[in-house]
Amino acid sequence: MVVRLLHRAGVRATQLHLASLGTIVLCISLWIRAKTVDQTQRGNAERRALFVGLWPPMMWQIGDALTEHE
Repeated sequence: MVVRLLHRAGVRATQLHLASLGTIVLCISLWIRAKTVDQTQRGNAERRALFVGLWPPMMWQIGDALTEHE
């Protein structure tokens, strides 16, 4: 159902695969930034990087489902 709605909205599998790769870059940049902040803010910054790190597999899988649907 979600895949059908995304397809009707004009989202394509390639877009989600590229977004997945983009979130990997975002996660790495947030992780590097977490190493440059002071000790009191480091925990929050690392958790933010880990949270963003959960996005790529989800986006990639939705992209694969859209590939099958197309």
